[in-house]
Amino acid sequence: MWLELASITDSLATLATHVINDLGLAGIVLLLTLSGVIGVPGTEVTMLFAGFNVYQGHFSMVAIIAAGVLGDTLGATVAYTIGYYGRRELIERHGNKLHIDATRLALAERWFERRGSVTIFFSRWIPVARAAFPYAAGVSRMPYIRMAALAAMGSLFWIGGLAILGYEVGSQWQNWRHHLAYVDYAGAALLIAGVAYLIVKRNRPAGEKPAPDVSS
Repeated sequence: MWLELASITDSLATLATHVINDLGLAGIVLLLTLSGVIGVPGTEVTMLFAGFNVYQGHFSMVAIIAAGVLGDTLGATVAYTIGYYGRRELIERHGNKLHIDATRLALAERWFERRGSVTIFFSRWIPVARAAFPYAAGVSRMPYIRMAALAAMGSLFWIGGLAILGYEVGSQWQNWRHHLAYVDYAGAALLIAGVAYLIVKRNRPAGEKPAPDVSS
């Protein structure tokens, strides 16, 4: 399974390199928009290669981060709109086409209901499940301006970090691209840890109430 995932990730890296080489900054916007809606090719491979392009002197760091945040926010906007107008029925019926299954959506909704706005901000840092949260925000009818602002701010840190990492990798990009699946493994581990935390918290017995003071 891991070898298959690594092969898929390497193919997505190849796609990202070709699109960015052909379309430049517009390619970054396009790839990040698609990633926000269907989860592929992913922010990781796109922004790491974009950072490598900065290392080669093709783009500026500010330009690729701006393009990445713009594309990521546009993707979140499309996902939010689908969730807002399509509601849960449409997503559950056609979610497989968007790489959003019912389980992932339900998890996103539970986190969203409990944490609200904070969830949107920090969910932009979760590689595997990040695309599900704007759908959940739309289903929950969160105000769009708030969702877009929080998504953009969260994306700025995630996109910026990946871009800087791609720049620092520099000439080692060709070696790194074959190991990008580990980014997905880390995201999956974070998701599993989050689920485990919610299960433990839910099943933890409530603390006993302190005994009343009868001495007075």
